[in-house]
Amino acid sequence: MITRIIGIDPGSQRTGYGVIEVNQNELIYVASGVVKLPKIGLPLRLKTIFDGVNKVICQYQPTELGIEEVFTSKNSGSALKLGQARGAAIVAAANAGLEISEYSARTIKKSIVGGGAASKDQVQKMVVRLLKLDDVPPEDAADGLAVAICHGYSRRAIKFLAKSESGRFSRGRYK
Repeated sequence: MITRIIGIDPGSQRTGYGVIEVNQNELIYVASGVVKLPKIGLPLRLKTIFDGVNKVICQYQPTELGIEEVFTSKNSGSALKLGQARGAAIVAAANAGLEISEYSARTIKKSIVGGGAASKDQVQKMVVRLLKLDDVPPEDAADGLAVAICHGYSRRAIKFLAKSESGRFSRGRYK
């Protein structure tokens, strides 16, 4: 069964997205891009994120969303704005009925590159390799694709563990 996933790399200046399909062990590129935010007040930027993510969801019809979690920042104001940007994207996905999963930046990097401290350049190169792309997508779009790939890998592992004979795993949560 083919599953279509959207990955979101939220930001208060640019929000990257990537859409992939997962068909058993195959990752298939569908689309990627960036929701660019005008230099206006935060409430209107949040509306732009909501509208942009909603438009991508309507256009590509994913059934699942992976999104990067807020990382702890030295600047609490930036962390709050990032959290609000995430919220706008999550509400768009929730309104569309998508299954939503969240991943730390470290988990995303580890699933794509093999190490949680990977550079943005390493992530971009692995996204190109994993999706067999001809060109390197812009940084924010590559990050959105990385989130989608991470979710694609994670959902397979969760489903595998949920089917384990021991019965100790249920819906991806260890009991």
